Amino acid sequence: MRVALLGVGLIGGSVGMAARERLGAHVVGCNRSPGPLELALERGAIDEAVASVEQIGEADIAIAGVAVDALPNAVRALCDALPGAVVTDVGSTKAALVGAIERENFIGGHPLAGAEATGVAHARADLFEGATWYLTPRAESPGVLYERLARFVAGLGAVPTAIAPDDHDRLMAAVSHLPHVVANLLVAQATEALGGETLPATGPSFRDATRVA
Repeated sequence: MRVALLGVGLIGGSVGMAARERLGAHVVGCNRSPGPLELALERGAIDEAVASVEQIGEADIAIAGVAVDALPNAVRALCDALPGAVVTDVGSTKAALVGAIERENFIGGHPLAGAEATGVAHARADLFEGATWYLTPRAESPGVLYERLARFVAGLGAVPTAIAPDDHDRLMAAVSHLPHVVANLLVAQATEALGGETLPATGPSFRDATRVA
């Protein structure tokens, strides 16, 4: 199995580690800057680094692990360069992206996994163990591609779960995005109230409520 990663950060790096360790995959990494690729090679997240998606060659699975606003262009590039691959992403919003990509070999995805720290330096092979991994196929998505992607996700230790893009976004807005907004507002309010003073020791309620901030 060949896996292509466009974007080698916490999620992409963890996918690479898990795919290599659990599935014996050959993982090719591509990143906007070379630094993360060098570290990904050192940490065993990828087997091979390339400078562009055109240099990847062939792949069975291709994953776009870039910022949400960069996903449309990244997904299109992977779909066009790797027509034999099932292309997916790991973004936290799905409806706009799925609506913008008219490629048969694209199936949206979103693993419910992460960490407080970012970057491939913090990637680990067990990040997806037992985690729900949402997949958002369209009615016209080929069943054989969905099955390939679902088997891959399960092979990483996650639980593939099909969901409609709009349902995914409504659910995430309530249980994921809103808590992040509230946590950041609490931190901002505390900073303003302290007037620049160092945050004193706090109880577990503040710490737990603001962890994701």
